[in-house]
Amino acid sequence: MMTLEIEVYPPVNGNQYVLLGGRLDTQSHAQLDDALAPMLAARPQALVLDLAHLDYISSAGVRSILKARKALAPHEGRLLVVHPQEQIRKVIEIVQAVPMDEIFESSADADAYLDALQRRILDGEEES
Repeated sequence: MMTLEIEVYPPVNGNQYVLLGGRLDTQSHAQLDDALAPMLAARPQALVLDLAHLDYISSAGVRSILKARKALAPHEGRLLVVHPQEQIRKVIEIVQAVPMDEIFESSADADAYLDALQRRILDGEEES
């Protein structure tokens, strides 16, 4: 049985990066919820989930992502997904767990998005 692997990186410029691998399903979603809780309480500007090594996601896993996204929303935090495998991307797309413009092929693309977002906020161009 494949398990969920969670690797948490130190925050960078207010953005929290988390690498997920294995299976995110009914057996493992609570593990992710528990790991994300203190990060979400710290109110990061963005939570970046790197799904490069995530092989499977169930509806329970999708709920965990939606739960994190909902926790970020009150302080205008963003949840970004990078490196999703095709089967994971398709599930996220079908259930609309994350807006398609917040899914990226690479961490560099996500960083460029976050940089541009912060510049727009500093310039007063971001809508609330």
